[in-house]
Amino acid sequence: MTVALFSPLTLRGLTLKNRIAVSPMCQYSSTNGFSNDWHLVHLGSRAVGGAGLIIIEATAVSPEGRITPDDLGIWHDEHVPGLQRLTAFMEAHGAVPGIQLAHAGRKASHSSPWKGGTVVAESQGGWPAVAPSPVPFGAEEPAPLELDLGGIEKVKADFRAATLRALEAGFRVIELHAAHGYLFHEFLSPLSNQRTDAYGGSFENRIRLLVEVVESTRQLLPADYPLLVRISATDWTEGGWTADDSVALAQVLKTKGVDLVDCSTGGNVPAASIPVGPNYQVPFAERIRREASIATGAVGLITSAADAEQIVATGQADLVLLGRELLRDPYFPLHAAEELGAEVEWPNQYVRAKPRRR
Repeated sequence: MTVALFSPLTLRGLTLKNRIAVSPMCQYSSTNGFSNDWHLVHLGSRAVGGAGLIIIEATAVSPEGRITPDDLGIWHDEHVPGLQRLTAFMEAHGAVPGIQLAHAGRKASHSSPWKGGTVVAESQGGWPAVAPSPVPFGAEEPAPLELDLGGIEKVKADFRAATLRALEAGFRVIELHAAHGYLFHEFLSPLSNQRTDAYGGSFENRIRLLVEVVESTRQLLPADYPLLVRISATDWTEGGWTADDSVALAQVLKTKGVDLVDCSTGGNVPAASIPVGPNYQVPFAERIRREASIATGAVGLITSAADAEQIVATGQADLVLLGRELLRDPYFPLHAAEELGAEVEWPNQYVRAKPRRR
């Protein structure tokens, strides 16, 4: 019996053992950007649980690029040894280690969700947020500082340095975070980008920063290492970034060496009306895959083995990225294989618990 969800996926010179990826999920559990035992246990559990690809949480390329003071970071060489500990464990247990490189833009300097999620004042350890334009995310928030051309060059340099550190740390897949209202998404969307220079106005100008970082990242990566980009395929708001824009962007990204577009939505407008429900973002992955002829990843309330199998088997996406479901069940891949009738290897230490087929 062929189970599409458990078929291998090859991206460049890398082959994933299945089509289940751990979606990047912020843990807000770092001090000064350093990884620790929480990250090892959290990510290690998903590797033991059978995921083919694990993309670790949005990892800040600079201190000012953090969403919160508790974010994971990769802006310093001293961050690398701890990250090497994570990648070594993941690879030892059959998962490909990936990292999402990120800059929070105007959504920086907030407290972690369970600490209120509000802006952290500079007097309390916060820092000024930067953005393409001085337009705050929420009306009650301070306006971010508009990046000048020197600031944009620093962002590009930070992503280059972070990419080199990620390679040194042992990551085999790099994902650039251009979704959820963070810096690259802010440049893409006319709702947050009101610039009149080469980085604002037209579609070509608004995608310029992301494309430049994609080009520099691709140049730094080994030829057989995949490059992914996560986008928000729509702002769900009139006058914002649209699905048509996402198809056009994906077509450009393909020519620049991007191997898969990770298709999320929203996050750039606090009052957006989003029809949240099971698999609600999958149609965007399907459309981009079809119209841009590029591999896509589907995300968004994918919670069952049957749905995940349907998405891959019918060509809606090449990969499913699970978030909350893998928080609830780190062993979802092992359980899904059993449910779907796929034969997969269990960790030697757990084989005694493997259900026996009747």
